[in-house]
Parts: sequence; structure tokens; C-alpha cells
Amino acid sequence: MLGSFLRPTIWRKSEFLFQNHVKILGFQPPRVRKTIGFVHTVVDSGNIEFRQYPDQQSAIGLQNILRNHRNSSLEEIELALDQGKIAVTEDLILDVLKRNSSDWKLAYAFFKWVSREVGDSLGAGVYNGVLDILGKMHRFDEATQVFDEMSKREGIVNEDTYRVLLNRYAAADKVEEAQDLFHRRKEFGIEHDLVPFQMLLMYLCRYKHAEIAETLFHSKKAEFGFDIKTLNIILNGWCVLGNVHEAKRFWKDIVESKCKPDLFTFATFIKALTKKGKLGTALELFRGMWEKGCKPDVVICNCIIDALCFKNRIPEALEVFKEMSDRGVFPNVATYNSLIKYLCKNRRMEKVYEMLDEMEEKKGMCLPNDITFNYLLKSLKEPEEVPGVLERMERNGCKMTVDTYNLLLKLYMDWVHEERVGCTWDEMEKSGLGPNRCSYTIMIHGLYDKGRFVDALSYFNEMTLKGMAPEPRSKILVNTMNIKLKEQESKEGKKDAVNSGSKTPNSRRKERRVRAG
Repeated sequence: MLGSFLRPTIWRKSEFLFQNHVKILGFQPPRVRKTIGFVHTVVDSGNIEFRQYPDQQSAIGLQNILRNHRNSSLEEIELALDQGKIAVTEDLILDVLKRNSSDWKLAYAFFKWVSREVGDSLGAGVYNGVLDILGKMHRFDEATQVFDEMSKREGIVNEDTYRVLLNRYAAADKVEEAQDLFHRRKEFGIEHDLVPFQMLLMYLCRYKHAEIAETLFHSKKAEFGFDIKTLNIILNGWCVLGNVHEAKRFWKDIVESKCKPDLFTFATFIKALTKKGKLGTALELFRGMWEKGCKPDVVICNCIIDALCFKNRIPEALEVFKEMSDRGVFPNVATYNSLIKYLCKNRRMEKVYEMLDEMEEKKGMCLPNDITFNYLLKSLKEPEEVPGVLERMERNGCKMTVDTYNLLLKLYMDWVHEERVGCTWDEMEKSGLGPNRCSYTIMIHGLYDKGRFVDALSYFNEMTLKGMAPEPRSKILVNTMNIKLKEQESKEGKKDAVNSGSKTPNSRRKERRVRAG
């Protein structure tokens, strides 16, 4: 009998809306086996989100259809969606796409069905949404088909389309495609000037193509001109690449140019210096700004505070924190987060909660966010402490993110709290925030550490079926598990051990449901 790491069929009281809705679609929800509270709250407030958004009921119903037909053909999926007889709106379409942002096959199948149903009234937002999903999963053949379809309709290709494709091309190292897209802007009646050129440079630099970006900048600066923002983009590209030597060279080029360095220039260069461990040089530049009357902003102060904390020079970081406030540079949530992160690591929890109280009192730009509470969650030692942190998170208006869900998964796996692992996974699925590659990696690695090879392989199989590329270490672990399972099969003569590993957690859950029924 498999443990609840394989997401037992657990249904909340707050899901009565979903159960009623799927009955309308012709589906019968599994019988209630256990009632639990909403995973990220102490009180049963899980129904609030369902009641706030009427389209969410339909989104959950459509998602249920898609997941039940994950291994079906495109025609079978479209037939099942036809039988659902749900009137789609653009908000509903975008909601369903978001829920499948890590499952390109289902997202693309749903988009094809919607395209057939809605036709020429389909908005640019939907096209851009599916392009983003396909690009993220490196499905560029399908993305090209969608883009070609967009191109046939006048006025559909817009700045968001350009931004989405540039981002995904650059991330996939498709530099030529990114440049070709820039040159095609005129075909779609979109402005072809300095601003989109800067966007091209920005995405190239973001994904470590700084050398290509700088070469392109020099070849086009006569045509488009340039300003300090353009130069900052190239400087940041060398910093992202971690090449301080080239960053220093370009810094000198900026200083010698007609463009005066601005606060972003200083912030970029200071951050590059601190990342390479040159904190002394960064501090000299930082102090020099005060002395020259060039007042550092909160971003620069945050960078220095974070670097000091990283070196465990927390007293000095707290001095900078006090100094910035005295000089009229007001802290924000990122300032507090840097301090809280390292104070938690040093187990100075009294100071942590003192700062948290201060953040809540100041509100505004200092109000705690999900990152704040993720640091608090990481500092916990017992699962019983989680509800208190999550309750405070909810009181501050912070919504759950996929990072928070993944952190909870990791914590509960480490604590061997199987029930909460299952509940967290179920809630993440129903929220539409995941699971993503990180979620599956946590489960695969955690189950491997516990010797649960068959269960780990089932998660690996489900991840790859969704088109997610596993991390290198996950591949190594999978090879190790397959070898060990074959050895076990050889010794025990049990040929079903490896075969069962090829099933997905979802299919294994259905088998348990049938046996239980």
C-alpha cells in the first residue's frame, strides 16, 4: 500500500462548489475520505477564493477534463471539452492557460480547442499567453505555428507578443531568432526605434549574451542613438555574466562618454563588485557617493546591506540600515528581507520578529511579502510551527506562491510528514500555481533519499510526460534507481517493481480509489 506521498484523495469542505460543478459536467467526484482545513491557513477559509471569482468554478471544471485526458489525442480532448458545454471568456481562457503553464501539451490542446470555438474574436492576450508557455518549454515549432496564425490577423501582434518571444528566444539561446524578430517589427506596424532596440539588448544581456549585445549596440548606435539606459543595459549584461573585468572596462567607457552615470549605473556596478567578493571596493564606491553628494538610493543601500550580511558582518549591516534612515533614504521590504534572511540563519529570532513587527507598523513599502515569510518558514524546526507563520502571512494580505508551496513541500518531506505533503501538493494543483519542475524535483529527490524508488520514478515519469526537462542530478538519481530496482527484481523475481514505476502518481492514485471503492 503506497503512502500518502502519492497525493491521497482528500477533499475539503470548501470544495463543495467544485464538486457541484463537475457533476454538471457529467463527472462524479470521488467519495470523501477525509476532511481537512485549507493548507495555508489555520481557519477553514479555503472557500473565499472560490467564491470571489465566478469563472474559477469553470476553470476547475475545464482543468479536471484536461487532466483526465492528458494521454488522449487532440481530437479526444476537444470532444471532451465540447461535452462540457462551458461558455468561455477571455479571463477564463487565461486562467486555464495559467493552470497549465508547466504542461504545454494540455495548454496547447486547450488553445487549439478555444481557437476553433472562438475563431477570429480571440484576443492578443490569449495568443501571447500560449506563446509564453510554449516558449518556456522550448516548443518553438508549435510557437511558430501560433505566431504565424497571429500574423494573419491585423493588429494582433503587439508589444507584449514581441516581449514574450524575445524573452523566450534569448532564454533558449536562439539569438538569431531574437534579432530577426526585432527586424520584423515593421511588418506588423510596430514602432522600430530605440525603445524596442533596448528591449532586445536587455533580454540578450539577461541570458548572458552580453558580448553579442555589445557588438549589436555598437553596430546600431548610429541608427538608433543611445542614452545612459542603453549603456546601463550593457553594463548589467557583463555583470550578469559575472565578468567583472569587462564590467570595469565598460564602466570606464560610460564615465568617459557624454552620458553621466545615474543611480542605476552605480547600483549595477556595486552589485557586480559585491557578487565577486570585492566588498571593499564596493564600500569605497558607496562611501564616495555620499561624499560627492550623489545620494545612494534604497536599491544601492540594500545591495551593500545584503553583501555585509552575506559576509556575516551583520552589525555593520545594521549600521548602514540606521545610517540610511538618518540620511533620508527610507528602507523598503527588500531592506528588511536581507536582514531577516541572515538573522534567521544566525537564529536571532527575537530580532527577526522585532523587525517583522516594525514592518507591519510601517506598512506601505515595508509591508512583509511572501519572501519575508518564506525566510521565516525556512527557520522553523517543527511542523506544528507552520500554521502560525502562514496565518500571519494571510493577515498581511500575502498570497501563496509556487515558491512557498515548494518550500512547504521540502519542509514536510524533511520532517517526514506524509499527510501534509499530500495536502500541500493537492492545494498547489487546485490553486493553478503548480506543480512545476522544482516541485517534481523536490519529490523525486526526497523520495529517493527515503528509498521510495518506485514512487520517485512515478513522479519523474509524470514530469517528463508534461514536457518538463529534469535537472542533471535527477537524471543521475533515476539511472541509479532503475539499476537498483532491476537488481531487486533479479533477486526477488518480482517483475512488477519496475513496471509500476512507469505509472504516474495520478494513475496510481486512481488504482487505489478503485480498490478502496
